[in-house]
Amino acid sequence: NEYAGINFIDTYHRKGLYARDLPFVGGQEGGGTVAQVSDEAAAQGIKVGDKVAYSVFGSYAEYTAVPAAKLLPVPDSVGLDVATSCVVQGMTAHYLTSSAHAELIKPGEWCLIHGVGGGTCQWAAQMAKLRGYKVIGTVSKGKADIAAGVGCDELITLDEVPGASYEDYESFDIVKRVMEVTDGLGVKCVIDGIGKSTVDISIDSLARRGIFISFGNASGAVPAFPVLRLIGKSAYVTRPKLLDYTVDREELVWRANEIFGWLQDGKLKVSVDAEFPLDDAAEGHKYLEAGKSKGKVLYKI
Repeated sequence: NEYAGINFIDTYHRKGLYARDLPFVGGQEGGGTVAQVSDEAAAQGIKVGDKVAYSVFGSYAEYTAVPAAKLLPVPDSVGLDVATSCVVQGMTAHYLTSSAHAELIKPGEWCLIHGVGGGTCQWAAQMAKLRGYKVIGTVSKGKADIAAGVGCDELITLDEVPGASYEDYESFDIVKRVMEVTDGLGVKCVIDGIGKSTVDISIDSLARRGIFISFGNASGAVPAFPVLRLIGKSAYVTRPKLLDYTVDREELVWRANEIFGWLQDGKLKVSVDAEFPLDDAAEGHKYLEAGKSKGKVLYKI
């Protein structure tokens, strides 16, 4: 490994929110060069020295055993730091904007994406635009400069929550602004990685037969709510995860090739915000959880 990606899901594993058997090696995103291959991997064309990225558990390490089916060849024109950034955040943004909405949003329709100043949703805003959707983004004042470059049609700037990884969603009437921008219709899709602080905003911002995609818990897990909460707009809700949108190598490679293609064509901008040596692993998690990141955070190994 040359790099390991740091993602919020790693902090959930560390805290036990998403329980794993102890002891475990953290991380599930890495990039580097192939050091050794099995006969089966060699038969699939994998060679020592190949530049690859991957997502399997145990990437916070010098070496990680990765099934050949999980390896993503990295084009020469894409740096390993950027390629490593693609694997979880990029792939997550890809399935959120291409698949998780179950085609309930069409090109030319509005979506709301929370936290477009952070890693995953910087990608998601750009990919939503590439899909032809109109995008309303929310962002903290401290990250507004970053968010301005991701192409949102409307940007809602919010006060910051000191020491937190999310914005103050009570500092502005987001639903009112969404309805103004959409001529009172609401958005067909909400992409929400914030969680507890935004669930009501997200549901109330939906258009008729819109979908609320809840994929993260930056402010805490979304509390249980009655299904009748959705009846006002006959709304949909989903709580997806990446593994269910990369179910086989064909789907994995399709998503990766589209992302790498956009990168090579200059259609996607990837911001690698900070790198930490693996010896300072705790500092990387603290940086992410404190809301300091304005892009991808990596360990340099």
